[in-house]
Amino acid sequence: MNKILLLGANGQVGWELQRSLAPLGELVICDRQRGNLADLQGLAALVNRERPDVIVNAGAYTAVDKAESDVDSARRVNAEAVAVLASAARELEAWLVHYSTDYVFDGSGSSPFDEDAATGPLGVYGQTKLEGELAIRESSCRHLIFRTSWVYATRGGNFAKTMLRLAREREELSVVADQIGAPTSAELIADVTALALYRLQHDASLAEHASGTYHLVASGETSWHNYARFVIGEAQRLGCALKTSPERIHPITTRDYPLPAKRPANSRLTNRKLQRTFAVALPQWEYHAQRMIRELIEMEAV
Repeated sequence: MNKILLLGANGQVGWELQRSLAPLGELVICDRQRGNLADLQGLAALVNRERPDVIVNAGAYTAVDKAESDVDSARRVNAEAVAVLASAARELEAWLVHYSTDYVFDGSGSSPFDEDAATGPLGVYGQTKLEGELAIRESSCRHLIFRTSWVYATRGGNFAKTMLRLAREREELSVVADQIGAPTSAELIADVTALALYRLQHDASLAEHASGTYHLVASGETSWHNYARFVIGEAQRLGCALKTSPERIHPITTRDYPLPAKRPANSRLTNRKLQRTFAVALPQWEYHAQRMIRELIEMEAV
């Protein structure tokens, strides 16, 4: 039986991983208190004590704007802690599953980035996430690095929740229209992770060559502006009373909404390698987004 150590278990992806990984073996669940990524010595001791067959790291420093002025903390969690996990995984001959981001790219062009595309982070968050990736590769441990983008879940804060709240308060909204990506649900990320690990567990030939980096995003693409219009339109269709409508959501540029950290304009990631290697189908982004909106509205009605 596999023993799986799950870190960052109370985050959006971690919460869904608690569900999806449970059928695969003994699951050791660690929240920030039990598995503090900022405590490097404690983290190494935890892994050495548990001696898992698989380490799944769903924890990260994700405050993109705050990272610009909190570089040391971001680097400790996103890079140095990851290096500790990679070293431990190599010594234990365990698999390390780690989640990275579209922010490792510079967001130039309009074509989807593949796994071998040149990286070029625009800020501290992307740079420290890239450093974490490099630490894993340099360790030579068996690993799955899943780069994803625009992650959301019903649990915790997300863009859709913000749009719904604002749409109840205001008659018109303005949303950035020149950043393109694929909203990707934590539910999808967790389910694909579990499926990949199951296949590695039961297919020795796959496990021989599957170690590497993969893009794990929903299919299709949209802008934040069109995503907002989709959210509000779906909510209205489900009977949610809002002050605004999709037609009253106005497009603006990134320059119109300045933030401390630069965002990639192009967050498109091709997911063909993942689909081919693990024989998975990644649905269009609208599928899980519709489920999330319906769930949010039904929760409010309770």
